[in-house]
Amino acid sequence: MESSQQRQDEQQIERLVASVQQGHTGQYADLVRIFQQPIFRYCYRLLTDKQDAEDAVQDILVKAYQSLHQYKRAENFSAWLYRIAHRHCLNLLRRRRLHQQVMRFMRLELITPGPEAELGSELFNHNPALAAALALLSSEERSLLILRVFEEKSYEELSDIMQARPNALIKRMQRIKQKVQQVMRAEEGTVKWSEPNHLPMNSEI
Repeated sequence: MESSQQRQDEQQIERLVASVQQGHTGQYADLVRIFQQPIFRYCYRLLTDKQDAEDAVQDILVKAYQSLHQYKRAENFSAWLYRIAHRHCLNLLRRRRLHQQVMRFMRLELITPGPEAELGSELFNHNPALAAALALLSSEERSLLILRVFEEKSYEELSDIMQARPNALIKRMQRIKQKVQQVMRAEEGTVKWSEPNHLPMNSEI
């Protein structure tokens, strides 16, 4: 259930967006202040590199500004912005993986392991079992897990961000949970799993 404060925050964001669209471009700085840290947190967890995350946030916010005329009020601005971030980060991971494949092909000795292989940032150092489980997920699976568990996005928001039906995302999340739980059982003998409480109606999770 959406709280009164959340509705007020969303209305404030929509007013800022409308103002920027009407030519008051200086107010985009207010939107940056609202979303810069949440978007950085998402990018850092997905890319596992602080500098890459900082660069990604700048690129994402510039892309959002350049595309703001395409945003319609009927959408959810937060979900719209996270959709841009999701696509941008996945493209970065694909380019990173392609670069590593080229490096291996050229038989260079120093190869920086990708996020799928390491995930050794301080974000997960406190839980090696979770790090091991996340390392086995694909980029899209890890993005879904981060958005759902760490960013506490509802399945309606995830549907907007990932352009997929909520029921399909619920089933995908169930498979991810099973995969993570299996690895964590093997690593530490226990499973600590929690999801946000604001699930959609008729959720199976």
